[in-house]
Amino acid sequence: MKRMAEINVTPLIDVMLVLLILFMVITPTTTQSLDAAVPEKSTGGDSSRALVLTVDEASYALNRSPAATLGDVDGRLREAFRTGASRTVFIEAKGEPAYGRVIEAMDVAQGAGAERLGVLPTSAP
Repeated sequence: MKRMAEINVTPLIDVMLVLLILFMVITPTTTQSLDAAVPEKSTGGDSSRALVLTVDEASYALNRSPAATLGDVDGRLREAFRTGASRTVFIEAKGEPAYGRVIEAMDVAQGAGAERLGVLPTSAP
């Protein structure tokens, strides 16, 4: 009569429980988050100090005043920051500008001294 070998599953279960506990401990510490500052609803305060950088397919505008190049935008932002404007710049995309144009505008705003960048939503058609 041949004797059949049996597999001892106790060490396997022990290892699986240790791995389960290890993953349960590690998972909460590896979460990543994005800090987003959600503005509270304003009651019509001083909105004249807000800087809005508008980007469209062919041009840029700072507070509805056209700018020819990103160099012009940079100079005007630096001047606005020197005069005490808020260091928050809102980026508004009009039409369908290339993604790179919007990113370049964001880089210029940060280079000029903007501490926070906000993206304005597009209105529904």
